[in-house]
Amino acid sequence: MSKVKESSTNQLNKKTVLNVCPVTYTLGLIGGRWKPIIIYNLLTGNKRYSELKKLIPGISEKMLIQQLRQLESDGLILRNALPVVPPYVEYRLSEQGEALKGVLDAMVLWARRNMEISV
Repeated sequence: MSKVKESSTNQLNKKTVLNVCPVTYTLGLIGGRWKPIIIYNLLTGNKRYSELKKLIPGISEKMLIQQLRQLESDGLILRNALPVVPPYVEYRLSEQGEALKGVLDAMVLWARRNMEISV
């Protein structure tokens, strides 16, 4: 995969939109297929990697690791690696991540009202 040219017009436009539009900013952080599901599962408390993998059976290991790293770098989740054998890594929502509960709850409500099939 080629490296993204940071000075391209597309990248500059993307940064501008992310800084100007709150909805686009939020979707940039939690958008996609897997991030909302990961966050939603962490709303009920700390989870180990293996627990998240079981709760989200359709996600590949590579994708789960990638999404967890992105959420961590964006400050939405915290990773705690305990120095024991075997390694024990636990994920939890940061304060900023916890603040997304209302957003996700509103999305669930909207989906239930607008989906053709019931959730």
